[in-house]
Amino acid sequence: MSTHIHGSGSDITGRGTPRTPEQMAATARRWGFWPVTRWRLMQMRSYGWSMVGFAIGTPLLYMVAMGIGLGALVSANGTTVDGVPYLVFVAPAIMVSTVVLSATGELSYPVMEGFRWNHLYEGPSATPVGPGQIALGHHLAVMLRFVAQAVIFWGIMLAFGGAPGAWSWLSIPVTVLSSSAFGAPLQAYAASLVTDSSQFTFVQRFVVMPLMLFSGTYFPLSTMPVYLQWIGWISPIWHGTQLARDVTYGAGEPAWLVGVHLVFLVAASAAGLVCTARIYARRLSQ
Repeated sequence: MSTHIHGSGSDITGRGTPRTPEQMAATARRWGFWPVTRWRLMQMRSYGWSMVGFAIGTPLLYMVAMGIGLGALVSANGTTVDGVPYLVFVAPAIMVSTVVLSATGELSYPVMEGFRWNHLYEGPSATPVGPGQIALGHHLAVMLRFVAQAVIFWGIMLAFGGAPGAWSWLSIPVTVLSSSAFGAPLQAYAASLVTDSSQFTFVQRFVVMPLMLFSGTYFPLSTMPVYLQWIGWISPIWHGTQLARDVTYGAGEPAWLVGVHLVFLVAASAAGLVCTARIYARRLSQ
């Protein structure tokens, strides 16, 4: 490996590093989302212990409550739900809903912070890094956090016998995809806000809570009144929950419905990211 200074005075170079400012700019334009991802992950370190406590404490309390408390009552006298003990039925649903709802914390106020309060997005936007890459970098950092959170949740499910299937590990990518399907549109909405007038409180009460309650988390969606079942069909939590149940204990979803779940989650995530990139571009060009 050699290091030298060009006669043109352009930069200090070495094997495997950009040789000119133009090449460095080209690299930033191609992979610019990754420095943003690293920057956001380093920001998360400031409340890292809180995330660890939440990631471990939440599934632990849920498994104890559902395995020893409510689950024991529901499963008394051999009663099952969807053909399995209540703990096995509800565990993948709680995993999906808990991680999905964590997106409300990571893709709401932190996005407004980047535009309004601390103007954190203006630094990278002054470089060859594009607005779309800034949006993607922030989103990717949050999804990496959710991968770790889902792995911990799945491990605790295994310890309590809540994930008996051999393919239950697939509930981890399903959970992260569900989080992206919910988080990407939320990130776009947060980026579109100029002022904070309690909009996120409205989202929490009138969007998040209904999705949590009417997505078949604690009981099958089919047992709900027909006029409420549509909420589940537009909920990333329900689509993710059904996929997670299928891989965790073999819920028996028909192939066409598995396809519907996947298409819905991928489409919601992609549409949300496209809208987010466009809104970032508009806001950062002002």
